[in-house]
Amino acid sequence: MEANQKKTLGLLFLGVLLAALDISIIGPALPRIRETFDINERNISWVISSYVLLNLIGAPLMAKLSDSFSRKTVYALSILLFGIGSLVVALSGSFYSLLAGRAIQGLGAGGIFPVAVAVIGDIFPPEKRGKPLGLIGAVFGMAFIIGPILGGFLLQINWRWIFIVNIPLVLYLIVKALKVLPEKENDQKKPFDIPGLVLLILSVVSMSFGLNQIETGDIAGSILSMKVLPFLLFSLILLPILVFVEKSKEHPVIKLSLFRNKNISTSYLLAFGASFAETSIVFIPALAIYGFGVSASGASFMLLPLVFALTIGAPLSGRFLDKIGAGKVLLAGTSFVILGYSVLVFFTFSHFSYYLSITLLGFGLSSLVGAPLRYIILNESEEEDRSFAQALLTIFSNIGRVSSASIIGAIAASGVDKHTGYLNAFSFVLAVSVVLLLLSTRIKGKHGKPLQR
Repeated sequence: MEANQKKTLGLLFLGVLLAALDISIIGPALPRIRETFDINERNISWVISSYVLLNLIGAPLMAKLSDSFSRKTVYALSILLFGIGSLVVALSGSFYSLLAGRAIQGLGAGGIFPVAVAVIGDIFPPEKRGKPLGLIGAVFGMAFIIGPILGGFLLQINWRWIFIVNIPLVLYLIVKALKVLPEKENDQKKPFDIPGLVLLILSVVSMSFGLNQIETGDIAGSILSMKVLPFLLFSLILLPILVFVEKSKEHPVIKLSLFRNKNISTSYLLAFGASFAETSIVFIPALAIYGFGVSASGASFMLLPLVFALTIGAPLSGRFLDKIGAGKVLLAGTSFVILGYSVLVFFTFSHFSYYLSITLLGFGLSSLVGAPLRYIILNESEEEDRSFAQALLTIFSNIGRVSSASIIGAIAASGVDKHTGYLNAFSFVLAVSVVLLLLSTRIKGKHGKPLQR
């Protein structure tokens, strides 16, 4: 690997780490934020929802700008927006200004990951993309797990420091991005498909908003309520309108041919399911609390084997991508996830079965979330569509995360006791994982063989 490639990767990794941390690092601070602004439990969820919803908007918007203009400029702009949002949150004097800051953060963060992956596609040939994608997947996975631990440490100073520490890193990243990232622009400027982008954003945000409002205590009744059903229906109604509009565009925001590619369309479905399984990890400490009677902090530390497995597994899966192909890596990842949840659900619940389960899950998720799917999208999409194809993957992943939190919470609440409720919820995730295994077998190369380098 050349020196310039190493510098570029280091810069991209730090940006992805920054954006990924702010999804999970906020968790320990929520009670303090609720006390600061005197708000109820229902409203505090908007601290996370505002970030995720604007992240869904930022992903396609920044990615399309990146495909049409300079990736360097759009990456720096995404980092800048993230920094402005962090500053607004840190200085917020009201709950509404805090939400505005989180929204700006999410908008910027939405562009960081897909643009970073597209840059990897630009600077590495297909046969060498696996390793950097594996590393970037490890960064994202680690951030998801260590975020709450880091947040708890900064909380000892003040919850605002969770966002203040972003500012110097943002300034460093902007300066370095403008110096280090390759200046790769599209020589043929294409008209920007504003109607298509607006329809896509409205559909995705409406669906995400509806899913976010589902009450976990009564999932069926909640879906039929006026605060959920209209948003889901509106999202579904917009989809055929979007397809009709995009067919008439010379340069559409979504190339419908992407979905005619079997590998790409299957990857989007896998992204939804993989993120569903990934988000379920957030609920595993609750199982330890109710099953072993440990404290919340003790349950968090009991996730360390999963963290170690992710740390080891993600780079390894990246190396295997270039050697055996994405299809086989996905099959291995889904198999480990199925084994992990099978141990958790069917074995007698004990410390041994718990630690064995989360270790298997760590290796499985490291081979499933992120790198293999983005590897497929990079190799199967045209250069001018790389960022947006990656952004669609991010959209499907985020919808999977929102759905997972609602559905797992609903199933867990329906158990005869909390321990049984969570085991029932993980049984459902096990079923989803089996579907993922079947979907993984659909990943083929151009000649019917598993996708190779």
